Amino acid sequence: MKNQLCRLAISGLLATGLTLCSAAAFAQQDTPAPDASAQQGGHRQPPTPDEQVARMTKRYNLSSDQQSQIKPILANQQQQMQALRQDSSLSQEDRMAKVKSIRDDSSAKISALLNDSQKQKFAQDQQRRQEHMQEHGAAPSGGPAAE
Repeated sequence: MKNQLCRLAISGLLATGLTLCSAAAFAQQDTPAPDASAQQGGHRQPPTPDEQVARMTKRYNLSSDQQSQIKPILANQQQQMQALRQDSSLSQEDRMAKVKSIRDDSSAKISALLNDSQKQKFAQDQQRRQEHMQEHGAAPSGGPAAE
């Protein structure tokens, strides 16, 4: 039972991590109603890289060149998160540290592709996402939750 709760909590954390670039959803409260096909184990599926790029394009006014460079970063992040979700050998602490590492790496790569105005908005959204995670207990306890 405890193991199932841990897995459920970790799955929720990973899903939240995949929304790295969709922080605009928190800012704009633009969440679509979940449908039956978007449900898995009681949780809404994380957005696809295409959905994330679409949200980012709307939020940050990305150029087509930026879109084509950001999509592979998000796809790689999604693959890493899926592999991490399936790896049962890691402790919860190690898993959470790896999630943070994956998110930070993707965030840095994305930020490097943005202009100054976009970077500022992106950084604000990242801060809001971090605060949201802390408020909902998704940040690892006892460790540095913000940079």
